Amino acid sequence: MPVPSLIALLRARGSVLSSWIAMPEPLVAESAARAGFDCVTLDMQHGLHDPVSIMRGIGAVALAGVPAIVRVPVGDFAMASRALDMGASAIIAPMINSAADAEALARATKYPPIGERSWGPVRAMQIAGATGGNAYLQGANAETLTFAMIETRAAVAALDEILAVPGIDAIFIGPSDLSIALSRGGHVDPMDAENQAVASDLLARAHAAGKYVGMFALTGAQAKLYLGLGYDFVALGSDDMYLQAGAASMLAEARAK
Repeated sequence: MPVPSLIALLRARGSVLSSWIAMPEPLVAESAARAGFDCVTLDMQHGLHDPVSIMRGIGAVALAGVPAIVRVPVGDFAMASRALDMGASAIIAPMINSAADAEALARATKYPPIGERSWGPVRAMQIAGATGGNAYLQGANAETLTFAMIETRAAVAALDEILAVPGIDAIFIGPSDLSIALSRGGHVDPMDAENQAVASDLLARAHAAGKYVGMFALTGAQAKLYLGLGYDFVALGSDDMYLQAGAASMLAEARAK
């Protein structure tokens, strides 16, 4: 059965909650998908994934019937193309600090005439349920989303130029790095008032440009806040946090007097 794309879920639901998976074990990604998340993000930047675990993780997530998103390492636009060929429904690219960065990202993730993505989506076609190459090609640019991460002073300053790049469908705010940048290395605090104010401005400007906006939340309360503020894509916690929280809850219940 074809797996729905992330953009299809956004069109139908308005917003989605994603799990965030750093461990390179496909069963972990599949378990997160089956836990009720709308989609699953596999993190190559700070996670432990390599191309093989991404390929296997996307397949495991597809088996659970939800789309997979891949955050690639900084500047690894070749991996962005590969992840799309493997069946990723969206790409998140960190440290997009200029229009030139955004243009390089779009070239790797979009087919002509927008970009220069090379043809070879064999696994992607299977996951999408495409009936043929032309069918996949005609919908690929619109059905696969490209997120540019905004997390530095340079990116904030260049936001309008980044948003104007054809092929950039969305931004993803990296709240921890953004807080470090705004405080000039003074602290890491995603909920800092200045950080939240800048993020709100980014959200409004991106929405005004017709782009989707993602945000990372450390807790369920933060995720609820961001959804209420109008963020379209909210990543909630990470696999190590799920494991620790679940274990702590079960141990507390078992040891309760």
